[in-house]
Amino acid sequence: MITQYVFYFLSFLAIMFGLMVVLSKNPIHSVLYLVLTFFAIAGHYVLLNAQFLAAVHIIVYAGAIMVLFLFVIMLLNLNKETEPHKNVWLKLSAAVASGLLLVVLVGSLKNAEMIAATNTFDPNVGLIENLGKTLFKEFLLPFEVASLLLLGAMVGAVLLGKKSIK
Repeated sequence: MITQYVFYFLSFLAIMFGLMVVLSKNPIHSVLYLVLTFFAIAGHYVLLNAQFLAAVHIIVYAGAIMVLFLFVIMLLNLNKETEPHKNVWLKLSAAVASGLLLVVLVGSLKNAEMIAATNTFDPNVGLIENLGKTLFKEFLLPFEVASLLLLGAMVGAVLLGKKSIK
Protein backbone atom coordinates (compact mmCIF):
# COMPACT_ATOMS: atom_id res chain seq x y z
CA MET A 1 0.00 0.00 0.00
CA ILE A 2 2.84 2.39 0.82
CA THR A 3 4.53 1.62 -2.50
CA GLN A 4 1.44 2.82 -4.31
CA TYR A 5 1.63 6.17 -2.52
CA VAL A 6 5.35 6.41 -3.22
CA PHE A 7 4.65 5.64 -6.89
CA TYR A 8 2.04 8.41 -7.10
CA PHE A 9 4.34 10.84 -5.32
CA LEU A 10 7.27 10.06 -7.64
CA SER A 11 4.97 10.29 -10.66
CA PHE A 12 3.74 13.67 -9.50
CA LEU A 13 7.31 14.86 -9.01
CA ALA A 14 8.41 13.57 -12.42
CA ILE A 15 5.51 15.27 -14.19
CA MET A 16 5.93 18.54 -12.29
CA PHE A 17 9.69 18.69 -12.85
CA GLY A 18 9.17 17.74 -16.51
CA LEU A 19 6.75 20.65 -16.89
CA MET A 20 9.24 22.93 -15.17
CA VAL A 21 11.89 21.86 -17.70
CA VAL A 22 9.67 23.06 -20.52
CA LEU A 23 8.23 26.14 -18.81
CA SER A 24 11.39 27.50 -17.22
CA LYS A 25 12.78 30.65 -18.87
CA ASN A 26 16.34 30.08 -17.66
CA PRO A 27 18.14 27.22 -19.48
CA ILE A 28 20.28 26.46 -16.42
CA HIS A 29 17.15 25.98 -14.33
CA SER A 30 15.72 23.73 -17.06
CA VAL A 31 18.78 21.48 -16.85
CA LEU A 32 18.55 21.31 -13.07
CA TYR A 33 14.85 20.44 -13.25
CA LEU A 34 15.73 17.72 -15.75
CA VAL A 35 18.20 16.27 -13.24
CA LEU A 36 15.43 16.20 -10.63
CA THR A 37 13.16 14.49 -13.17
CA PHE A 38 15.82 11.83 -13.67
CA PHE A 39 15.99 11.26 -9.91
CA ALA A 40 12.21 10.77 -9.79
CA ILE A 41 12.43 8.25 -12.65
CA ALA A 42 15.25 6.46 -10.83
CA GLY A 43 12.89 6.19 -7.87
CA HIS A 44 10.46 4.36 -10.13
CA TYR A 45 13.24 1.93 -11.03
CA VAL A 46 13.83 1.27 -7.34
CA LEU A 47 10.13 0.56 -6.90
CA LEU A 48 10.39 -1.98 -9.73
CA ASN A 49 13.25 -3.68 -7.83
CA ALA A 50 15.80 -2.65 -10.46
CA GLN A 51 18.36 -1.02 -8.20
CA PHE A 52 21.22 -1.44 -10.65
CA LEU A 53 19.24 0.24 -13.41
CA ALA A 54 18.39 3.10 -11.05
CA ALA A 55 22.04 3.59 -10.13
CA VAL A 56 23.15 3.46 -13.76
CA HIS A 57 20.37 5.88 -14.68
CA ILE A 58 21.55 8.39 -12.10
CA ILE A 59 25.23 7.97 -12.96
CA VAL A 60 24.81 8.15 -16.71
CA TYR A 61 22.03 10.67 -17.14
CA ALA A 62 22.14 12.91 -14.10
CA GLY A 63 25.86 12.59 -13.59
CA ALA A 64 27.36 12.67 -17.05
CA ILE A 65 24.95 13.83 -19.71
CA MET A 66 23.38 16.62 -17.67
CA VAL A 67 26.81 17.95 -16.74
CA LEU A 68 27.63 18.07 -20.44
CA PHE A 69 24.35 19.87 -21.16
CA LEU A 70 25.14 22.34 -18.40
CA PHE A 71 28.61 23.02 -19.79
CA VAL A 72 27.25 23.50 -23.31
CA ILE A 73 24.60 25.91 -22.09
CA MET A 74 27.18 27.85 -20.10
CA LEU A 75 29.57 27.95 -23.09
CA LEU A 76 26.84 29.16 -25.46
CA ASN A 77 26.01 32.02 -23.09
CA LEU A 78 22.37 32.25 -24.09
CA ASN A 79 20.94 35.70 -23.47
CA LYS A 80 17.63 37.25 -24.44
CA GLU A 81 19.48 40.09 -26.15
CA THR A 82 21.46 37.80 -28.46
CA GLU A 83 18.67 35.30 -29.12
CA PRO A 84 16.82 36.02 -32.37
CA HIS A 85 13.11 36.64 -31.96
CA LYS A 86 10.84 34.00 -33.43
CA ASN A 87 8.33 34.85 -36.11
CA VAL A 88 4.63 34.68 -35.19
CA TRP A 89 4.04 32.17 -37.98
CA LEU A 90 6.78 29.95 -36.62
CA LYS A 91 5.19 29.96 -33.16
CA LEU A 92 1.76 29.26 -34.68
CA SER A 93 3.09 26.36 -36.76
CA ALA A 94 4.81 24.90 -33.67
CA ALA A 95 1.53 25.10 -31.74
CA VAL A 96 -0.39 23.44 -34.58
CA ALA A 97 2.24 20.68 -34.94
CA SER A 98 2.22 19.93 -31.22
CA GLY A 99 -1.59 19.90 -31.20
CA LEU A 100 -1.61 17.44 -34.10
CA LEU A 101 0.90 15.26 -32.24
CA LEU A 102 -1.40 15.28 -29.21
CA VAL A 103 -4.35 14.25 -31.39
CA VAL A 104 -2.33 11.39 -32.90
CA LEU A 105 -1.20 10.18 -29.45
CA VAL A 106 -4.71 10.29 -28.02
CA GLY A 107 -6.10 8.54 -31.11
CA SER A 108 -3.51 5.79 -30.96
CA LEU A 109 -3.99 5.19 -27.23
CA LYS A 110 -7.79 5.35 -27.36
CA ASN A 111 -8.30 1.67 -28.10
CA ALA A 112 -5.25 0.42 -26.23
CA GLU A 113 -5.82 -2.33 -23.70
CA MET A 114 -4.52 -2.08 -20.19
CA ILE A 115 -2.33 -4.99 -19.17
CA ALA A 116 -3.24 -6.36 -15.78
CA ALA A 117 -0.34 -6.74 -13.38
CA THR A 118 0.37 -10.28 -12.30
CA ASN A 119 0.74 -11.14 -8.67
CA THR A 120 3.89 -13.17 -9.22
CA PHE A 121 6.55 -11.01 -7.59
CA ASP A 122 10.08 -12.29 -7.92
CA PRO A 123 12.40 -10.45 -5.52
CA ASN A 124 15.46 -11.53 -7.52
CA VAL A 125 14.44 -9.73 -10.70
CA GLY A 126 16.55 -6.68 -11.41
CA LEU A 127 19.39 -7.50 -9.05
CA ILE A 128 22.99 -7.10 -10.16
CA GLU A 129 23.78 -10.74 -9.34
CA ASN A 130 21.29 -12.01 -11.92
CA LEU A 131 22.48 -9.47 -14.46
CA GLY A 132 26.06 -10.62 -13.98
CA LYS A 133 25.12 -14.28 -14.32
CA THR A 134 23.23 -13.61 -17.54
CA LEU A 135 25.96 -11.37 -18.89
CA PHE A 136 28.81 -13.79 -18.24
CA LYS A 137 26.99 -17.02 -19.17
CA GLU A 138 24.75 -16.31 -22.15
CA PHE A 139 26.37 -13.14 -23.50
CA LEU A 140 30.05 -13.69 -22.75
CA LEU A 141 31.28 -13.49 -26.34
CA PRO A 142 29.38 -10.29 -27.27
CA PHE A 143 30.48 -8.74 -23.96
CA GLU A 144 34.14 -9.48 -24.66
CA VAL A 145 33.87 -8.28 -28.28
CA ALA A 146 32.34 -5.02 -27.05
CA SER A 147 35.17 -4.62 -24.53
CA LEU A 148 37.75 -5.13 -27.30
CA LEU A 149 35.97 -2.57 -29.48
CA LEU A 150 35.97 -0.05 -26.64
CA LEU A 151 39.66 -0.74 -25.98
CA GLY A 152 40.43 -0.14 -29.66
CA ALA A 153 38.43 3.08 -29.61
CA MET A 154 40.35 4.29 -26.55
CA VAL A 155 43.71 3.50 -28.17
CA GLY A 156 42.58 5.26 -31.36
CA ALA A 157 41.46 8.33 -29.42
CA VAL A 158 44.80 8.50 -27.63
CA LEU A 159 46.71 8.18 -30.88
CA LEU A 160 44.59 10.83 -32.59
CA GLY A 161 44.92 13.23 -29.66
CA LYS A 162 48.66 12.73 -29.22
CA LYS A 163 51.02 15.27 -30.73
CA SER A 164 53.27 13.82 -33.37
CA ILE A 165 56.95 13.90 -32.50
CA LYS A 166 59.15 14.82 -35.44
